[in-house]
Amino acid sequence: MNEGFIKLFKNIHQFEESRHADVLASLKGWFKRILVNTCIDHYRKNASYINGQMLSEDAENIADKQETGIDILSYKEIIEAIRQLSPAYRTVFNLFVIEGLTHEEIAEHLGISIGSSKSNLSKARENLRKILIKKTDHLAYVEPLR
Repeated sequence: MNEGFIKLFKNIHQFEESRHADVLASLKGWFKRILVNTCIDHYRKNASYINGQMLSEDAENIADKQETGIDILSYKEIIEAIRQLSPAYRTVFNLFVIEGLTHEEIAEHLGISIGSSKSNLSKARENLRKILIKKTDHLAYVEPLR
């Protein structure tokens, strides 16, 4: 938690409040994202220990037999795929999935109907699925490491 606050205060100058209609809600969402990413970083840093024993590099490189192309995608590749969505779909997707807003809140925030919010989210998910499948199509045929 402390690391999250440190990152927030070190990078507060990067937050552009003029870009947001509701500055407080946007700042909360931005901070939430910082905390989530900090937790993920902490987990990754300490994930090499299971039951108090350090895993060897060989153990980390053994792939699951059920591993698919989607499992291999990195965080940056997924974010890049989200960025490929149209602005309307990407906005609703980010507000619902990442910020955790309800369709009612999204509709009010964007000035659209609740049905439009639900429709845009559904289409965003479908388009994102297609983008990720296309991106990983060539990976689906690769034999898992043994």
